Order: sequence, then structure tokens, then C-alpha cells
Amino acid sequence: LAGAALALASLSASAAWPERPITFIVPYTPATGIDLVARQLAAHLPKTLGQTVVVENVAGASGNIGSERAARAQPDGYTFMVQVNTLVMNRSLYKSLPYDPVNDFDAVGLTSWGTLLLVANPSQAPNTVAEVVAAAKAAPGKLNYGTPGVGTPHHLSMALFLQQTGTDMMQVPYKGTAGAVTDILGGRINYMFLPVHVALPQIKAGKLKVIATGSAKRLPQLPDVPTLAEAGLKGGDVDMWYGVLAPKGTPPAIIERMNREIAAVLKAPELATAFEAQGMVPATSTPAQFRDLIGKDAQRWADVVR
Repeated sequence: LAGAALALASLSASAAWPERPITFIVPYTPATGIDLVARQLAAHLPKTLGQTVVVENVAGASGNIGSERAARAQPDGYTFMVQVNTLVMNRSLYKSLPYDPVNDFDAVGLTSWGTLLLVANPSQAPNTVAEVVAAAKAAPGKLNYGTPGVGTPHHLSMALFLQQTGTDMMQVPYKGTAGAVTDILGGRINYMFLPVHVALPQIKAGKLKVIATGSAKRLPQLPDVPTLAEAGLKGGDVDMWYGVLAPKGTPPAIIERMNREIAAVLKAPELATAFEAQGMVPATSTPAQFRDLIGKDAQRWADVVR
């Protein structure tokens, strides 16, 4: 009887939800791609939810501080987390985490995909993936690549590339993207993976050369640039997913409602424009589909890190 009463109370609370403002935790600094996703959702969701959505940036420790805050929040439907696939990468990169990136959250749904491009300084002779591989094999460990830091998607994407091609390059890690971009433009770095919105202006200006896209399909902004898969790297796509999660135990009715509301918001033309400016494409999923993606991605990157 006690269990039935508790279930009934939970159902009643879900039916009335939301009755107060909702918080979206972003485990990274403002002005990042993930912050843009959160703020676009926060601007549009109140129209149908009838409540304010507040974005709280809780940055630090590669997203782990904010992620732990979200994992420990009350699972009452008033705290959600907007994340990128670094969440599952961190599971393998750190020996111990104060939360479980996979099991401490309920998946709500995808919001978008972001693409990384394999780029080079124009002084590098290779124009194709095959030519990059040949150049790397001709001088093992001599060529280098930049990253915004060890364990970032940019780093692990190149690690996957090197593993799949059987090549070796020297990593030059930076404290953020800006320094790496400055040095690849200046010719001090040979190659790196960069997000579309960062690389595209430099590509158009002739200051960077694009070798391939890390997406599953060719990009409308770069229709003539092949994907890594087209270049022979099957399973080599390195797209970054963005999505919304909730603390484990959030009522399923609330999860389903938020999923529907987010899917509806993602149809707004102005939102698609804002995402495209950041090199992202809106995408939706069911909670189950997103949960399945998270599980598979956690295993995939665990294999790369190992």
C-alpha cells in the first residue's frame, strides 16, 4: 500500500509538472557550443512549458564538477544537464570519478550533432587522407598535431585516426583551442581536428586546408570535401553528440514530456540557423535511442583510450 501511495504521489507530481523554474546545468564555460545549445533551449522552452528555464554554468575539471552536481541533484524534474560526448570519454580518461557518466543519469534526448574537420596548414603537401597517411608513414613521429588538451574530442579523434591508419604523429597539447589555432595558422603545427565553426572561416580565407570531415555524411558547407569513411576509414566518423540528461530516477512521465518539448523546439527555423552558425545540426531521438547511443559511445571511446 505504501508503495502504491508513493507511485500515485509521483504520478500526481508529474502531471502538475512544471510548477516552478527549471535549471539546465552546463558543465562548461559560457560561449561554448554546449552553452549555445542550452541557451537556445532555455529561450524557447518556456513558451510551452510555462516556466522559466535557467542556464547554470558549472565549469571545471573537464566538465566533471558540473556533471557531479547534476548527478547529485534531486530527480524531481527541476534539474537537467546539457552535455556533449566528452561525458562518456571522461569515464575512461579518469581512474576514478565521483559519479558514473552512464548509470547516474536518465537520458532525455539528443539535441544536435557537431562535426570535427581534419585540417592542415596549407604548407603541408598532402591534400587527401591517403596522402596524409603516406606522409606520416614516411616520417614516423616527425609530423605533429595540435589539441586543446589531452583527452579532448579533438585529441581522441586524432588518436582514433592514427590507430585506424597505423600511423604515428606527435601530439602538441594546448590549454584551449585558441593557442592551437594560432600555431596551426602560423605553420608550427601540421594537423589537427577542429569544429566546423572554428575552421570554416580560416578555410574560406585560404589559411587552413581541409582534408576530410569527421561526419557520417558530407557537409552542406563543404560539399566537395570527403568524409573519413569515404577515404577508407570505416567507423572513423568523430561527430560529437549534444543532448539533455536528468538525474537518475527522474519520473518517466517528466522525461517523456521534456523529450517532446525539446523535439518541438528543435523544429524552429531560427534555432536551426543558430546551430548551423556553430557547425551543428539539430537532431532528435527518443530517450531509449539516446540511452543506447550513450552506452555504445562509452564503449567505443573506452577502446580508443585503452
